[in-house]
Amino acid sequence: MSPPSPHHRTGLLVAVAAYVIWGFLPLFFRVLHHVPAVELVGWRVVFTLPLCLAIVAARGQAADVRAALADRAVLLRLCASALLIGANWLLYVIAINSGHVLAASLGYYINPLLNVLLGTILLGERLTRTQWTAVAIAGLGIALLLAGAIEMLGIALALAVSFGFYGFVRKLTPVGSVPGLTIETSVLYLPAIAVVAWQAHTPAGSSLSHDAGTTIGLAASGVVTAVPLLLFAMAARRLDLSTLGFVQFLSPTLAFLLGIFVFEEPLDPVRLACFVLIWTAIALFSWDMLRRRQRAPA
Repeated sequence: MSPPSPHHRTGLLVAVAAYVIWGFLPLFFRVLHHVPAVELVGWRVVFTLPLCLAIVAARGQAADVRAALADRAVLLRLCASALLIGANWLLYVIAINSGHVLAASLGYYINPLLNVLLGTILLGERLTRTQWTAVAIAGLGIALLLAGAIEMLGIALALAVSFGFYGFVRKLTPVGSVPGLTIETSVLYLPAIAVVAWQAHTPAGSSLSHDAGTTIGLAASGVVTAVPLLLFAMAARRLDLSTLGFVQFLSPTLAFLLGIFVFEEPLDPVRLACFVLIWTAIALFSWDMLRRRQRAPA
């Protein structure tokens, strides 16, 4: 087997960087726990859009943005994906700042398996018997939470479903990652401005003026949104999807470790059994994917 090319190694490095940033987001949002979740997401949109516009200009992708805006069907899909990603951001911040880091981690472990089901049900894709077994094991793990962790189940499924349908809509929308995010944040921009303006007129006032640390943190929310997405877009051009698929589990794994060792969330037998079954399902699905890939002709 030939050694990985520099192109591949660069892709792997930027993919790891993207998922490490996403994996440590619970620490970032917990620092801003005193900011109301809706306002925090509003500022995230406000500060993400200018950075996306700058990246689009630097990469010469303005034509891609204009083409997407001129296509009614594409624009409608991006409006739908904007609502889905906005809901996902809000749910994620609420989960982290209400002490449910493990639930957020579980949601993003479930997400790839949910993507498989969406592809099967909505796109007519076919699963092997082994893959159906993996999905069934994951279903059993999720069902276990009905026995005593309903809140965790609700948060995890809400995150997985919102992000899963977001990915599904984006899969059907022929727009690159950064131009797509630019249009999505443009769609959310006016509602975001309305939210932060409304918060400024409440007795608590705008969080942006509370202290220097909060101001810097809110401004940085645009960076932690746009930069990992840019890294991901770079990685997606250099790596095959199966490699990228394995790297994606780095993010929920980091969140899981943060939940246990930093935020000290309890992991009772029911929750632990759920994670073990989900991990088993992911391992089985990944093994089957690798096996089929090795058997396929070059």
